[in-house]
Amino acid sequence: MFAVVRTGGKQYRVAPGDKIVVEKLDGNAGDKITLGDVLLAGDGGSLKSTNGLTVAAEIVAQAKGDKVTVFKKRRRHNYRRKQGHRQLHTILKIVAIGDHKEEKKAAPKAEAAPKAEKPAKEAAPAAAKPAAVADAQKSSDVAGKPTKNPAPSDAKAAGAEKPAAKKAAPAKKAQTASTKNAAPAKGAAKKSPKK
Repeated sequence: MFAVVRTGGKQYRVAPGDKIVVEKLDGNAGDKITLGDVLLAGDGGSLKSTNGLTVAAEIVAQAKGDKVTVFKKRRRHNYRRKQGHRQLHTILKIVAIGDHKEEKKAAPKAEAAPKAEKPAKEAAPAAAKPAAVADAQKSSDVAGKPTKNPAPSDAKAAGAEKPAAKKAAPAKKAQTASTKNAAPAKGAAKKSPKK
């Protein structure tokens, strides 16, 4: 069996027992990891479903790739920059593609679950019809009623707010009076000596 998995932005065709070099993954040598992004799976010439299919792998080592030299130069400007880089890699050994034991265990559960769901589905429509009718009746009752205005409608409550507004107005007058007693603006002071 083979599978095509995606990791580190690249795709790899793998089979059990293969060793591949991928972009760095977290973990130490000997750790088991699972690659869940399976794009394609098959056995010989036939393809299989990839729903819930995973690839089990073991980290063999964390390594660095070959050195890459980065050299920049702009002619006639005395500009030269040299830099080296070694990309981090993880070496993986593919242990298995999919877990056949889990598939066998999951299949009986999947068969048992629909049996339990069928009676619930049959009972649900009967119970849902009265609820739907009740909701429709409630919505028709609510549609004709006006909503209550959150603003106070009492004359007392409205009258109580007006004096508060009058109290705020004298405070503004006090501020304007203080500006009349303030020193003249700088522009006005400059104009008076020129006369």
